[in-house]
Amino acid sequence: MTEPEDLLPIGLEDRLPREAAAITRAKREALDAMDAHGYDRVRPPLIEFERSLAGRMGHESARTLCRFVDPASLRTLAVRSDITPQIGRIADTGLSQAPRPLRLCYAGEVAALSADQLDPARQRLQLGAELVGADTLEAISEILSLAVETLEAMGAQGLTIDLTLPDLVDTLAAGPMPLAPERIEPVKVELDSKDAGGLVAAGGETYLPLIHATGPVDTALERLRAIDAGGALASRISGIEKLAKSLEGRARVTLDPTERHGFKYYSWFGFTAYGAGASGALARGGTYRVQRSGEAATGFTCYLDRLLPALPPAPARDMLFLPTDHDPAVARRLRAEGWRTLNALTEGDDPRALGCTHRLAGAEPTRL
Repeated sequence: MTEPEDLLPIGLEDRLPREAAAITRAKREALDAMDAHGYDRVRPPLIEFERSLAGRMGHESARTLCRFVDPASLRTLAVRSDITPQIGRIADTGLSQAPRPLRLCYAGEVAALSADQLDPARQRLQLGAELVGADTLEAISEILSLAVETLEAMGAQGLTIDLTLPDLVDTLAAGPMPLAPERIEPVKVELDSKDAGGLVAAGGETYLPLIHATGPVDTALERLRAIDAGGALASRISGIEKLAKSLEGRARVTLDPTERHGFKYYSWFGFTAYGAGASGALARGGTYRVQRSGEAATGFTCYLDRLLPALPPAPARDMLFLPTDHDPAVARRLRAEGWRTLNALTEGDDPRALGCTHRLAGAEPTRL
């Protein structure tokens, strides 16, 4: 059986006019929201030297890079699969002398060699913001609020923000709830899967209460308080309370303190944003260390394509048909006023068949 010549690879798809228009509008609104809060946009290249790009990513993430040989330098190049490491490179190089904290935002396409099991897309439009030089509670509060405002600007509704503490097990294992080094990773795995039996078998019986410290933030925090751990959790609980309060009326807040999916390289705080009708997580963010420099940072990443199913259809727009003998100066004036125009190429062009709602008659539009 012959394969169709125009078949697209798995995980790649065309975005036709209405979808492309919705994504473009959402991207514009998101960038405007971040700009309004003082985040300057940067535009790193789609392709970099593989060694540089992979060196700023975790080993697991670097495996997703599409690689090829540069015919000019004969060195291996890679197409980015994540823009965040590139922001770290920019902060370390071109903006190394800029005052901290450094506020940057971005938007651009990323591509992966293979699809994630939970997300078949291999090309995405990624955007986000990074606050480089700070990972304090105040920095987290700013990034979290900005993420919510950005998602709202894009059209997301019914937001849920799920908070997590990526280094919680490591912190407890090194102090109040000791674990042998070889048991830490198995305990994390069982906590993430919420498998009580597996947790006990992995030697993490004292960690069983963490399985139940999940759900709506108020309930989850009460259960987290009951664990106590010699007061080791007090500052974290206080911080989560403040963050949850800052989102009152804007989003539903939940807590899963041992959630690990997507947080392998984060430090002490992380969050995931979900929206009504969206396909999967809309955004993920938190605190981390910039690779190589080790500088503290806080940020978030959104994938616009996941929001598309939740966006209402774009309203139909008026289109002004311009006859072949129209006055170009009049057409320029009308476009400046906000009209969308379409030029007739022949006398026989049918404005209705071409999707026009108005026709230029002299110097003014008339409805068809």
